[in-house]
Amino acid sequence: MAEPILNQPHFQNQDAARAYLEALRWSNGVVCPHCGVIGGHYELKGTSTRPGLYKCGACSDQFTVTVGTVFERSKIKLHIWLQAVHLMSASKKGVSAKQIERMLGVSYKTAWFMCHRIREAMTPDHTATGPMGGPDTIVEADETYWGNLYKGSRGPAHKMKVVSLVERESGQKRSFHVANVTSETVGAILKSQVHADTHLMTDESVVYKRIGKDFDAHSTVNHSRKEYARGNVTSNTVEASFAIFKRGLNGTFHSVSERHLQRYANEFDFRWNFRLGNGFTDSDRADAALKGIAGKRLTYRRINGQQEANA
Repeated sequence: MAEPILNQPHFQNQDAARAYLEALRWSNGVVCPHCGVIGGHYELKGTSTRPGLYKCGACSDQFTVTVGTVFERSKIKLHIWLQAVHLMSASKKGVSAKQIERMLGVSYKTAWFMCHRIREAMTPDHTATGPMGGPDTIVEADETYWGNLYKGSRGPAHKMKVVSLVERESGQKRSFHVANVTSETVGAILKSQVHADTHLMTDESVVYKRIGKDFDAHSTVNHSRKEYARGNVTSNTVEASFAIFKRGLNGTFHSVSERHLQRYANEFDFRWNFRLGNGFTDSDRADAALKGIAGKRLTYRRINGQQEANA
């Protein structure tokens, strides 16, 4: 029988966690986060020096593996951080801050802040990866609505709105929280995120009619007539991703404010993109999240408009 995953050394010991993160982030050599020099460093040692402290020979600045990351200046031990990353990565419908509080023995405030930091690590840089699709590829687009901003309101107008794109061949997904679902807002997303040579597939919504002409092809299914697939023309893939997203929002988090909805959407997109069906294990997914921690230090000021503080 395999050993329980959280019994592994990097989840139980601070030094092992640091060594694990160093091997993951610095697989090609130690990189100074201040000047970017690779290998021009030496480790500082001594009774009064904390483990894992390096000094750059080029810029003379000191650093550890957490400098310039979402873990920087955190008082939470690194192996506890790695446990939280794994739990969020392995939970298909997410894990709440209250659950993190109970499992890891931290305060709710700290757990909430940790979860948002990890969501930040899971957030991709779409400008670096470039547009989705291309010649001979299909991208499905659809929108979903969640929650009621006003008690007693009916219909989608007062609900929070998320537009999602899924590239069918690779299974990659991108989601965007929008104030309104219109031809202008959806069109701007499609134009910036999808290659013009793509075959776009949507439902019959009029918001896609005009922008669809800007792509190599645009095929639709008519949901109002109970048409959900016509040959390979369907938006079922992106709709399947919405099912997981909404089950998580309703069953795990219960209440998500509009201010933070984009981060939650990014979290669900991350797990979808690194899901088992795409060949990734829970550990692979957690490692992918850890590789995304650099350059994303997050403070309370950025998250919630509160006074800056450190967890």
